[in-house]
Amino acid sequence: MTTLHTEHPSHTHTHGPDCGHTAVPHGDHTDYAHDGHLHREHAGHWDECEADGHVAHEGHTHQHGAGCGHESVLHGDHVDYLHDGHRHAPHEGHWDDH
Repeated sequence: MTTLHTEHPSHTHTHGPDCGHTAVPHGDHTDYAHDGHLHREHAGHWDECEADGHVAHEGHTHQHGAGCGHESVLHGDHVDYLHDGHRHAPHEGHWDDH
């Protein structure tokens, strides 16, 4: 799975530890949940950080939801859950790994 590189051209807000948006550790960088989508800093601008492809998180038996102990992040038309440094999203009876 790769991540699409789509620049967010009108994004003037600077994300950081105290910006008020949920920080999402993601590999070698941090994404920020903002208005239902994720931003990451890249080469002096902000990208929309969206996964390209579908990767099921095999063997994930934990059921995320209210009170599950993992932070939830609004992401488009669904909710992702931050779990062990990545995002899980519900998809057709299993959890996707974003």
